[in-house]
Amino acid sequence: MQVKGVYTALVTPFDEAGQVNYEVLGELIERQVAAGVAGVVPMGTTGESPTLFNAEHDEVVRFTVEKAAGRVQVWAGTGSNNTEQAKRTTRAAQEAGADGALVVTPYYNRPSQAGLKRYFEEIAGVTDLPILVYNIKGRTAVNIETDTLAEIARIPNVVAVKEASGDISQMADVIAQVSQGGDKPFYVVSGDDALTLPLMSLGGHGVVSVVGNLVPGRMVALVEAAASGDFEAARKIHYELLDLFKASFIETNPVPIKEAMNLCGLNTGSVRSPLAGLTAASREHIAALVNKMGLAGQA
Repeated sequence: MQVKGVYTALVTPFDEAGQVNYEVLGELIERQVAAGVAGVVPMGTTGESPTLFNAEHDEVVRFTVEKAAGRVQVWAGTGSNNTEQAKRTTRAAQEAGADGALVVTPYYNRPSQAGLKRYFEEIAGVTDLPILVYNIKGRTAVNIETDTLAEIARIPNVVAVKEASGDISQMADVIAQVSQGGDKPFYVVSGDDALTLPLMSLGGHGVVSVVGNLVPGRMVALVEAAASGDFEAARKIHYELLDLFKASFIETNPVPIKEAMNLCGLNTGSVRSPLAGLTAASREHIAALVNKMGLAGQA
């Protein structure tokens, strides 16, 4: 399966009682389909997956698959710092009909490179789903080194990496040594909206996007322009969205993007503990940016 284009890391909307708001989730998925994204990613960390119980997690994935109805790919977040839990959730995603599994590296455990390889081998061994490796050392305290990724990429159903190391030099090495140097197709997508254009200029294939929750059409336009070699058009959109890229991480994701979506009438609700709402200063910053960009009331 190709992994190219924009894959929106869906937020999980909650109602006033703090329960998953499936009505709003359905509206968000329809909005993504209408914008022309390649896929959606329910139950990633942007979807606050660590705060959902197994039954909730499984139902969000099942609902997303049903709502997408084959119109876009569905890559379910299934990683954990407990390998057996990750295996359980990956099997459940396959049973729900997901197209693939986004598997984050174990957080807190700080496994060795050998431990990382073992983790992905064990998860891949219990599913037929294509696997998208998620490397984000800033939130997991461990980096998948390029040589290790090359070994992991040899696992038959490991097809891509979401590179969120923040290190453009490492990303270039991954493209040169793993994506272009391997013996099977292997896709490299950005895990950081602001690095989408630089990564694609080096030969990357797209992005798993946070701001795509708010401006999916603009992210699709950016990626399509870059993929076609129109870097002038891609740069224009990049700079148009740059302040939004930055603001989305002014505090811990997904708190800022949910605030922006709420201001635009998308009604995603609050975040679950241990996350909390934005500080007053951050709220003012997000509100000013939404107004400046003309997004308020445009949902």
